[in-house]
Amino acid sequence: MTRLRADLLLLVAAALWGMAFYFQKEAMTHVGVFTFIAARSTLAALALTPLALLEHRWKAEPFSSSAWRITGIGGLAFLVAAGLQQEAITTATVTNTGFLTALYVVFTPLVAWGVTRSVPAPLVWPAIALSFLGIWLLGGGTLGGLSNGDRLAALSAVFWAVHVVVTGLASRFDRPFSYTCLQFAVVGTAAGVAAAYFETPTLEGLTNAADAILYVGLLASAATFTILVIALRHTTRAEAMILLST
Repeated sequence: MTRLRADLLLLVAAALWGMAFYFQKEAMTHVGVFTFIAARSTLAALALTPLALLEHRWKAEPFSSSAWRITGIGGLAFLVAAGLQQEAITTATVTNTGFLTALYVVFTPLVAWGVTRSVPAPLVWPAIALSFLGIWLLGGGTLGGLSNGDRLAALSAVFWAVHVVVTGLASRFDRPFSYTCLQFAVVGTAAGVAAAYFETPTLEGLTNAADAILYVGLLASAATFTILVIALRHTTRAEAMILLST
């Protein structure tokens, strides 16, 4: 795959993610946060299972212990990020949630700096300053103008940045379907336990949220995160984040 094709695929993923915010907010009128995350992640894992099994047959080497470890870390980062974002969207607008989530673009090089010791480019620092200026303006010229949902969305961006860095590290294993499938299995299991403990999932609620679960589970989860793992092998992390922020 060329760098241009990888970038075009990332733009497709960005479009699918952008539409997902509407479905995520719609789902919150029918099910709880953890119930929705468990349903979307389980559906994504099931959809990717046949591809992961085929990939396993193609590869001579087994899924290594370090790959399992990174998968677990990626799943945990995804769960925290998705939980914060989903809770945020219950009170914040779709537009604000999308804008604030996109802050992971400037958080990613900082997280990568801490994890991989790769020093951010000089232009990252004014970008961070402008991003925080944007948050300030979004709150009407005061941080006190931001809702609790807005703050949670901004916090989720930090964990999305962690997830992106971990996904970049996982791309070196050349097992995109296996990594993504197993990651969603981890998220679905953990979110399912949390839903059973903190919420009361009902068949009626899941049925009413079926459209949102199908879209987010299949297109905005299974498809897009697989695209991310593949594309990160053929383009730079910074370039990928800028394209996804659209």
